[in-house]
Amino acid sequence: MRETRMASVLLIDDDTELSGLLGAYLEGEGLAVTLAPDGEAALTALAGTRFDIAVLDVMMPRLNGLEVLRRIRRDSDIPVLLLTARGDEIDRIAGLDLGADDYLAKPCSPGELAARLRAILRRTGPSLRPHGEQAFGPLVLDTDRRLASWNGEAVALTGIEFNILEALTARKGVAVSRKDLSQEGLGRPLAPYDRALDVHISSIRQKLGTFADGRSPIQSVRGIGYQFVLE
Repeated sequence: MRETRMASVLLIDDDTELSGLLGAYLEGEGLAVTLAPDGEAALTALAGTRFDIAVLDVMMPRLNGLEVLRRIRRDSDIPVLLLTARGDEIDRIAGLDLGADDYLAKPCSPGELAARLRAILRRTGPSLRPHGEQAFGPLVLDTDRRLASWNGEAVALTGIEFNILEALTARKGVAVSRKDLSQEGLGRPLAPYDRALDVHISSIRQKLGTFADGRSPIQSVRGIGYQFVLE
């Protein structure tokens, strides 16, 4: 029988008691957890070990979570789930702009955290994606290596951004609802007043650039969602 490797999680939080409780729960759910008590320890761990996903608390002393995320995104596309203060929309939007894949408000239940992590891992695991290189005008998606390019230039997408773009290009020219994009891209239902999807779309637009006439390949469809268009 073939062994299945446990997904590895780096849990970054200065609240060691909470981290211990969450880590124990996640390990009970079949995840391999490494704890990092601060941002510097997290960056050291990431430099020496490849993890499948990171859980990052925003509110940490000295090196806060947003700065840690900024440094992670310099050279890594590891999926990152932010833990933010409940109701702190500014940190959530800033984190998504910096490349976080999703967020969860603290205090959170261990069960919800585990569910969010599994949802992200399902959608960032290469074995679950279609294979091959696909061209959509100036955009090329390499679904084997999960890479993208625009007019021959590499585009640095996060895992969630790649999922969203893949969902849009699979139905090019057709409006895809925000509900479907949230489920397929973020791995969770669209919640009321949830702006995570829109922030990810904005980031993708900025990274891809525009057609010669100035239009974005991702168009908003009022009352529905978004669609990918060709020149």
